[in-house]
Amino acid sequence: MTGWFRHHGFALADAFRHLLKTPGNFLLNVLVVSIALTLPFAGLTLIENVRPVSEQLAVEPEISVFMEVDATRERATAIGPEIRRIAQESKHAVKLEFIPREKALSTIKSKTGLDEAITVLGNNPLPDAYVVKMTGFQEDGDPKIVTQIADKLKELDGVEYVQIDSAWVERLAALMQVMRLILAFLAITLGVVVVAVVFNTIRLQVMTQREEIEVSRLVGATDAFICRPFYYTGALLGLIAGGVALITVAIGLQPLNTAIADFARLYASEFRLANLDPLSMLTLLGISAALGFLGAVLSVSRQLRRLQD
Repeated sequence: MTGWFRHHGFALADAFRHLLKTPGNFLLNVLVVSIALTLPFAGLTLIENVRPVSEQLAVEPEISVFMEVDATRERATAIGPEIRRIAQESKHAVKLEFIPREKALSTIKSKTGLDEAITVLGNNPLPDAYVVKMTGFQEDGDPKIVTQIADKLKELDGVEYVQIDSAWVERLAALMQVMRLILAFLAITLGVVVVAVVFNTIRLQVMTQREEIEVSRLVGATDAFICRPFYYTGALLGLIAGGVALITVAIGLQPLNTAIADFARLYASEFRLANLDPLSMLTLLGISAALGFLGAVLSVSRQLRRLQD
């Protein structure tokens, strides 16, 4: 075990020694790799900040059923049991609330301040309405069922319009899924870029140390001993570039939060973007180092085969 640690310590020191010989090239490669990593890191940060907000939104479907304006109150109240019967076909608990046109008008007056404009209209222009709430739906419900129920409610005599009030929540969930797929595509694509950059960097380093490698083989050095410093170089390149990318994202959040704060205040909210948690950051750094290590492995194995030939 002591020998194993000694060998790896020597390889790590050798990697640092070669990096210090050409710090300019190394820093340039770090810059290129960090730029490639910044975009997926920023996308992940955005999704992780939006995800808790989207999860807190109520996703229990609500269906608003608006009666015809000239429908009588007797017809409006009599249709309630029919609406409940159709809604219960979803096999979920149903809450049915009747909203008289007088209550709807009073609510609009109190919340919009349009008292004078509504008074000018004379008669109440609003219809009687029902609100159907399907509780417990988010755990195992099929959104298609809600659409089917809404279609059946539209066919009832005296119903003018049916609206699924929670459809926008489904659209938000679909948008989040699209964003995750785009982020995954970017991460894979830019991950390949990182591997390619490290591959080329290690290739050039192997070529500049060709004579040193040949001498090492003559004195009995194994391929594992020769390759180990290059592996550490690739891993260090990926690790440092990942750190630079995380710092860049953290710095970029500051001006962005200033703009978001002004916008959020318009909606009485204090929403702001926060950095990833420490565990997520460590995971991203590990992935960055792994990509650098992979690029080094592919490059060294290819170059050593060429030297043997």
